[in-house]
Amino acid sequence: MPIYEYECTSCGHRFEVKQRFSDDPVATCPTCGNSVRRLLHPAGIIFKGSGFYITDYKRGNASNGKSEKSSETVSSSTSD
Repeated sequence: MPIYEYECTSCGHRFEVKQRFSDDPVATCPTCGNSVRRLLHPAGIIFKGSGFYITDYKRGNASNGKSEKSSETVSSSTSD
């Protein structure tokens, strides 16, 4: 079950509530009894796999340099 964070609109009290998706949102502050609003937080991002590090990009450039050299040797052998 997810944990939701709420903030009171009048006193600023913040609290967390463990709720199901099907449960109704909390409407009143447990401290003062006024209305509350649900706070939203961005989700964390996890990058997995190759291509996210600077060393991975250098490998791609190195292979391009090798392919250019191989094309030069092919063109020089055909011109003989």
